[in-house]
Amino acid sequence: MKSITTPYKDAARPIEERVGDLLARMTRAEKFAQLGAVWAFQLLVDGGVDDERVAALAPDGIGEITRLAGSTNLRPLEVARAHNDLQRYFVDGTRLGIPAVVHEECLHGLMAWDAPCFQQSIGAAATFDPSIVSEVAGTIHRRMMLTGARHALGPVLDIANDPRWGRLEETYGEDPYLAAVMGHAYTMALQGDSLTEGVVATAKHLIGHGLAEGGLNMAPAHLGTRQLRDEQLFPFEVAVRQSRIGSVMPAYCDVDGVPCHASAELLTTILRDEWGFDGVVASDYTGIAMLATHHRMTADDSTAASLAMAAGVDLELPRTDLFGGPLLEALEDGRIDERHVDRAVATILRMKFRLGLFEAPYVEIPGPADIEALVALEASAARSLAERSLVLTANDGILPLAPGVPRIAVIGPIADSARDLLGDYSHMGHMETLREMRARDNAFGVSGDAPSVVVMDEVTGRRTILDAIRSRFRDSDVVYAGGGRILDATDAEIAEAAEAARSADVAIVVLGERSGLTSDATSGEFRDRRGLGFIGRQQALLEAVVATGTQCVLVVVSGRPLAIEWAAERCAAILQAWVPGDSGPDAIASAIAGDVNPGGKLPVTILRDVGQIPLTYRYHPSGGRSNWKGDYVDGTVAPLWAFGFGLSYTAFEITGLRADRATVATDGGVLLLRVDVRNVGDRPGDEVVQLYARDEEASVARPVRELIAFQRVTLEPGETQTVAFPIRSEQFAFTAIDHRRVVEPGRVILAAGSSSADLRESVTIDLVGPVHHVRERTHYLTDPAVE
Repeated sequence: MKSITTPYKDAARPIEERVGDLLARMTRAEKFAQLGAVWAFQLLVDGGVDDERVAALAPDGIGEITRLAGSTNLRPLEVARAHNDLQRYFVDGTRLGIPAVVHEECLHGLMAWDAPCFQQSIGAAATFDPSIVSEVAGTIHRRMMLTGARHALGPVLDIANDPRWGRLEETYGEDPYLAAVMGHAYTMALQGDSLTEGVVATAKHLIGHGLAEGGLNMAPAHLGTRQLRDEQLFPFEVAVRQSRIGSVMPAYCDVDGVPCHASAELLTTILRDEWGFDGVVASDYTGIAMLATHHRMTADDSTAASLAMAAGVDLELPRTDLFGGPLLEALEDGRIDERHVDRAVATILRMKFRLGLFEAPYVEIPGPADIEALVALEASAARSLAERSLVLTANDGILPLAPGVPRIAVIGPIADSARDLLGDYSHMGHMETLREMRARDNAFGVSGDAPSVVVMDEVTGRRTILDAIRSRFRDSDVVYAGGGRILDATDAEIAEAAEAARSADVAIVVLGERSGLTSDATSGEFRDRRGLGFIGRQQALLEAVVATGTQCVLVVVSGRPLAIEWAAERCAAILQAWVPGDSGPDAIASAIAGDVNPGGKLPVTILRDVGQIPLTYRYHPSGGRSNWKGDYVDGTVAPLWAFGFGLSYTAFEITGLRADRATVATDGGVLLLRVDVRNVGDRPGDEVVQLYARDEEASVARPVRELIAFQRVTLEPGETQTVAFPIRSEQFAFTAIDHRRVVEPGRVILAAGSSSADLRESVTIDLVGPVHHVRERTHYLTDPAVE
C-alpha cells in the first residue's frame, strides 16, 4: 500500500501533528478563511449549490457554513445532497482541501424542514429526567448526521432567575445543578463516545445572560464572584470538565463592565487555563461586531476584532465580518499578535480532525428506510418528553375528567393553534425571523441584497390541542370558542367564549404566549416583558369564563412562568404545558383524560407578582423575607408555587432518609444516603425524589438549600422503592472568603422531599478534617440508583 507522505492527510498520525503540519502549509488568506462562516442560503440558487457564489464568498475555503437546513426550505435529502456538493467544492476545489463544518440550531429539535419540534428546554427540565433528554438528543444527533451537520448550537446552560427575560424558555430553569444534569445528558447524546461519529455540542451562553438588567435581552449582568463561580458557571464547568463539550459560545452581555466576547478572564483564564478546555469558542451571531456597535468599546471594527481574538474567540458566526478584513488590518499594524490567529486556526482545524472530516467529508444520502426509522424514534421520544414535562400545579379533584362528560367547551387563542405550540427555535419561526431581518437590512448578515427568504406553510397538518381533545373525548360534545387572539380580543369574542362555557359541563381554557423572535411573538429571543400576567385580553377572557360558574381547567402554554395568582385561586385545575411542540396536543389530552398521570416538577419558582423578582429557592439566610416583619406591606413574600413542586393523580410518601455514616472527610469523603418512596394512592404515577443540602457552618453566607441530587421513579399503587444517592465531599465545595474553592469542616443538613418547599425527611452529617482546597474538581453530579 502506498504510504501517505503529506502528514495532515495521514489519519494514522496524532491529531496535533496533523494540525501543526497543516497550519504550517497555510497562507494567511487560508488561515483567515477558517476563522469565519457564510450563510448557506447565499450559496444556493433554486435549492442547488451555485459554484460561482461559493467561489466568490469562500475562495480560500471556509470555517463553517451557517444553517444549511435552518436557513433554507430544503428537505432532508436535499440538505444532504447540498452538503456533499459544497463539501466537494472545498475538498477538491481549494488548494489544501480543508472541509467545511455545517452548524445548525437544535435547541428543541433540529431546526429544519420536516424535522420534529420537541418540547422546549424549560419543559424538558420539568421532566427531572435526564434519560428522556438523552433520548431526544440522540434523535437530533441522528438527524444531523444524516444531513451532514456536525456542529450543534446547544445546549443553553444559562441560569434564568428573571422570568421577564424572553429566552428563559431556552434554558433548563433557575437551578445550576438541574441545568448541569440536563446539559450533560444532552451533550453526551450529541457528541457520543467519539466525535468521528458525533456532533460537536456548544455550551451557551457564557455567562450571565439569564440575569440581565431589567430582564432585558443582552443587557448587563451584575454578578459577584461567588454567584458567578458557584451558580452561573457551574453547569458550564460540568459541560467542559465532565461532558468534554467541544464548543462554547460567549454571551452577548457584559459582566461587571466587560463584554463576554472580550473577556480574557472568562474565555482564557477560566475556560482554558483553569478548566482545560481545548475546543472551539464560537461567537454568538454578530457578538464580535457588538463590541463596537452595542457595547461601544470602540468605534473601530479592527480594534473590536483584535479584542475578541485576544480574549479567546476562535470563530466568527454567522458570517465572516470582523474576522476578515478588520482583523487582518489589526494583525498588519501590530494590534494583534499572529500567535493568536494561529491558536484560533489550530483550534478549528483540531475540531475538523476530531470529527473525521478529512477522511469522510461526505454523507451517505439517506434512503427511505433510514428516514422512516428515524421518524419512528423521534415520534416516540417526542411523545414521552411531552407527557413527562407536564406539571399539574392545581387540582380540586376535577382531573382527570370523568368518562362521558356530556359537553366540553374548549376555549382560548392557543387551543386551535399549532403554531403557538412551537418554541422560539422552530424552523418556521426562524424563517419568519430571517425574512423580518432581511427587510430591515439587519446586522446578522441577512441584508436587503441577500437572496430572498421564503416562509412556507409548516403548520398545516400539525395537530392542535382542540384536535386532540376531540379525538380523546369522542363521546362528548366538544364545542370551541377562541375568545380572540393572544394579543387582542373584542368584547364580542370574549362574550361568545363565555356563552360556550356557560352551556358546557367543563371548560378547558388554553392561554399563554407565542414563542418566536418576530414582533408578533411574546416569548423567546428579543421578546422580553415587563409584566408576567396573561398578555392581551386573556385575563379578561378567563374571568368571563370563570364568572359563568362552569368548572374551569386552565392549560398554560408558555415558555416563561407566568404570575397567575388570580387563576390559581379560582380555576378547578391548572396544567403547565410549557411550549410542548408537535406531541403536546395528545400529551395534554391524555393527561386531562387520565391516560397519563402528570409527574413533572417546576424547574423555576412561579411568582405571585412581578414585584417579587428576583426570587429563587436558593436565597441566603438573610433573604426570603422583609426583615424583621416578614411579608411585603401589600402581600406575602411566598411564591405561588415553589421550585420542584408538582401534583399527581396519586399520592406519595417519602420516608426513612438515612446516611451510612455521620461524619465525612473534607478531603475525598463519600457518603451514601437512602430514602424510601411509596405510592399510597390508587393510580400508577411518578414522583421525583429531591435531595437538598444546607451548609450550617460556612465562612460566607450560603443558600438556605441547594439541590444536589434527584431521581424520578415510577410506582404502582402500594409499591415502594428505595433511592440511593452517593454523595462526595467535593459536592459541598464553594467559593470561600479568599476566593478559593474549598470544602470546609462543619455541620451539613441533608433533606429529602417532593419539592424545595416540601422536605419531609432530614439527616445531619459532619464534615471533618481541615479546610480542603479543591484545586481541580473531579466530581460534580450524583449518580442515583433505584434499589
